[in-house]
Amino acid sequence: MAQRMTRRRAPRLVATAAVCVAAALGLGGCANAHALALVRQACTHVDRSLDLYKKSTTDVSPATQQADSTSALIQLRDALPLAATAAGENAQWQAFMTTLSESSRVPEADLVIALTQQCASVAQGGQNNFSPAAAGAPVDTNPTVGQ
Repeated sequence: MAQRMTRRRAPRLVATAAVCVAAALGLGGCANAHALALVRQACTHVDRSLDLYKKSTTDVSPATQQADSTSALIQLRDALPLAATAAGENAQWQAFMTTLSESSRVPEADLVIALTQQCASVAQGGQNNFSPAAAGAPVDTNPTVGQ
């Protein structure tokens, strides 16, 4: 009798497992699409920031330069939580989030190339194909430990 019950349950267990696997794969796809949407929103802020930053470098008035520079930084800070959420949903966006997080430590001038290329790759199809070497950044091919 116990054997009959096990035989009856086996198809149900297989079906349940198949449904769970399909749901997990479907939810994974949704997470990837949601992450990409968040990155696109973040890149809207980044684009605004880069425009304001460029404007601040050509402004005649020091007060206007400061105002535009501050507004540019605010746009980067607005992009950061979006990028962080996207990176949590899909690890491919961690580099983008890290670049944005550096805005609290380094001048925006040092981030312009990376941010421009990272958001350009999003606009070209949603893949984060950014590489520091492609941006012209030096890549240490022989790093030494402890220096």
